[in-house]
Amino acid sequence: MKRPRTIALFGGTFDPVHLGHIHLAEVARNALTLDEVRFLPCQISPHKTGTAPTAAAERMAMLRLATAGLPWAVVDDFEIRHTGPSLSYQTAAAVAASRPSARLFWIMGSDQWAALPRWHQPERLAELVEFIVFARGNDPSPRAGYVLHVIKHQHPASATTIRQAIAHGATTHPWLAAPVAEYITAHTLYRT
Repeated sequence: MKRPRTIALFGGTFDPVHLGHIHLAEVARNALTLDEVRFLPCQISPHKTGTAPTAAAERMAMLRLATAGLPWAVVDDFEIRHTGPSLSYQTAAAVAASRPSARLFWIMGSDQWAALPRWHQPERLAELVEFIVFARGNDPSPRAGYVLHVIKHQHPASATTIRQAIAHGATTHPWLAAPVAEYITAHTLYRT
């Protein structure tokens, strides 16, 4: 019997996508033998309502540049196409409906795992996906009804740090793929 296709969903603002995002996706892919990692930039993060991200088209373009040449990476515009905050359980439900035989995962950091009970209907998300959690420090605590895979790994990259460096005149950054840095410069993103 053929094993089900394994797909991990990796959501976020990706503002900008950086080498840490790509590295963690690859670590998760290797650890769980994933067939595919779907990068899902959000329209509006319900966890970051005080700030507006860079335009969706720009973030999608940077994601496509960052994942070019990675046959396991898919840039998915599902959340971008919908107005309002991006709700993870709705995204997972849409992927599950379009790929009913797939085994689905959700990639997150331990900070988001700790915040998960405050997400909108997290129990519905838990019915659809297994969670891949990157642990910083102590292992995340298991939860009844949630399938948890812990990966002890982290990356120092920070989108906030990158945006700040560019706002202060940097034209590149060690945490950016060269094509993404070139795109940011060409489109004068993150300049004050």
